[in-house]
Amino acid sequence: MKIFIGADHRGFPLKKKVFAHLIALGHQVIDAGTSIEGVDCDYPPISKDVALRVVKTAGSRGILLCLTGLGHSIAANKVPGAYAALCYNVQAARLARQHNNANILVIGAKFVDEAQILVIIDAWLTAEFEGGRHLRRTEQIKDIEKEFMK
Repeated sequence: MKIFIGADHRGFPLKKKVFAHLIALGHQVIDAGTSIEGVDCDYPPISKDVALRVVKTAGSRGILLCLTGLGHSIAANKVPGAYAALCYNVQAARLARQHNNANILVIGAKFVDEAQILVIIDAWLTAEFEGGRHLRRTEQIKDIEKEFMK
C-alpha cells in the first residue's frame, strides 16, 4: 500500500520509527515532511500535502504525527475527500476504518505511549471498511462536503 507520512517538529522523532516499521511491512512510504529534525515548523502545510496526496492517489492512506494530533486533524479535514481520524488507541483506530472509512490516521505523540503507536497503526492499516449502515453515513458526510464546496 502507498502511505504518505508527515510530521511537524513534535512528531518528527516518531516519524522515523513509523517510517521504518511501514517499510519493513512492505508498504511504499512517501515522506511528506518535515525533513529537518529539531527545527520548529508549521503543521498546516504538511497536513494539506498529505491529505491532497491521499485524495489524489487511489487506494493510498496517510499518517500524520504531532504533539496532540488536533491541529493536523483539523487541517487535513479541510481537504475534500480527506477523512482524518485522531486516534489514541487501537479500538478507535480500528473503528475509524471500519465505521468511518478514514483514509488518514492522526496520532498525538504526547498522549500515546510510544510502544502503542505501531500497534495502533497496524490495527488501522489492517481494518477494512464495513459498509452497510456505515456506507450510508459516510455518503451523508460526502453530501455535507458537496453542499459547502459550491
